[in-house]
Amino acid sequence: MLQFDKRAQFWSKNLRFIYESVHLMEKLLFELRCVMEIRKANSNDALGVAKVQVNSWKTTYNNIVPDEYLEQMTYENREKKWKDIIPKQDVFVAENNKGEIVGFSNAGEERTGKYPDYKGELYAIYILKEHQGKGIGKLLLNPVVESLKDKNIFSMAVSVLEENKSRLFYEHLGAKEIDSVRIEVLGKGLNELVYGWDDIKTIF
Repeated sequence: MLQFDKRAQFWSKNLRFIYESVHLMEKLLFELRCVMEIRKANSNDALGVAKVQVNSWKTTYNNIVPDEYLEQMTYENREKKWKDIIPKQDVFVAENNKGEIVGFSNAGEERTGKYPDYKGELYAIYILKEHQGKGIGKLLLNPVVESLKDKNIFSMAVSVLEENKSRLFYEHLGAKEIDSVRIEVLGKGLNELVYGWDDIKTIF
């Protein structure tokens, strides 16, 4: 009887801890949504998206890709590219309560044709370093997944440098490694991993 009581107390404490943890997570996500707006980008967002891309590359890929390549990336040249891309692709931004873009994502049809089992592709998802680890990645992934589903696309691939720790984010969300490609950036050889989701409906 004493042993049963101890087990009951053990499970009672653990279940209470799990409940409180889930409740806290739901509260944090709710608060995040209140201060972070996720919306479809428009042409006026090109500079904000460009700044996130350039700043993210310089923090994420420092000591991974050659410095010369990173130095070539400027707000101005990326802004021009995004002004062209935004009207043509599904691009979404995360905007804080100050009206600042702190992250973005975009996706569409798979571009290489090498992976016939994966019809969609996550082209990019970038978040400023100081805003990473707060759940914004999932908030940005959700609308691109929904945009693909609206096009009757239910599988998706994404490419990421092997040394980029963000690949763990994709693995955590159920993506499996489907290929490894050797690429060169200004003469430096790098491994690029390709991940895929067979069914994007299972991500969330």
